[in-house]
Amino acid sequence: MDGVPLPGKKSGVRLTTGQLILGPALLTLAFTLLRLVGELKHWPKPWFNSAAGGAGALVGIVWLPLIFGPYFAFRVRFEIISPRSMTKWLGYAGLGAAVSVAALLGGRVSGMPDLGRLLLPNLGFALGVAIQYAVWPELMRVLLAYGYAARVPVVMIAFLAMRYNWATHYDASPPFFPELSFWPRFLVSVALPQLVGWVGYTVVAASLVGAFASALFRRRRSEKAGS
Repeated sequence: MDGVPLPGKKSGVRLTTGQLILGPALLTLAFTLLRLVGELKHWPKPWFNSAAGGAGALVGIVWLPLIFGPYFAFRVRFEIISPRSMTKWLGYAGLGAAVSVAALLGGRVSGMPDLGRLLLPNLGFALGVAIQYAVWPELMRVLLAYGYAARVPVVMIAFLAMRYNWATHYDASPPFFPELSFWPRFLVSVALPQLVGWVGYTVVAASLVGAFASALFRRRRSEKAGS
């Protein structure tokens, strides 16, 4: 991907999205592989959970956007470009998160058709990303790249887990999930949520935490300047 010249660096030296996400992506892959090994070897809860969704497992990449969000926000802000308005970014990050959570909860409403339970959360997180894109597209592109770098390996692992019945959370389906043949099941239960919903979650969560961290940093810097 094309990079952007770094302020203060020699002419021709460019920071690329790949360089920004490389370290976090490799760490995320390590966590993914560790979780896979832990589930295959039936290591104990709460560290690992092979049930459908794997909810609550402490070893999982779902927590990493909360850590990497401030990292990406500060790197993009200081080395590429700041958002047009910090206040606007904070507001839109909150709005994007609220829309995503509302869709996630809406998918769990009693009486919701199975198709709605599957699609609504994915659409909500995608909308949450779109809401924020106009405010700081440079950060959104970096977070999307990281999101796909994190989730594509999960899709590959889930494909193998489903094909060979590894009995992990990667191949476990929710109890409400309809009986489907391999490819429809893989596309609906793995490809769609991982490449839309979970990527969207990664972007929304990282942006929200990054926005609050940036706001806190800016406030403390202003207090020090005024003291």
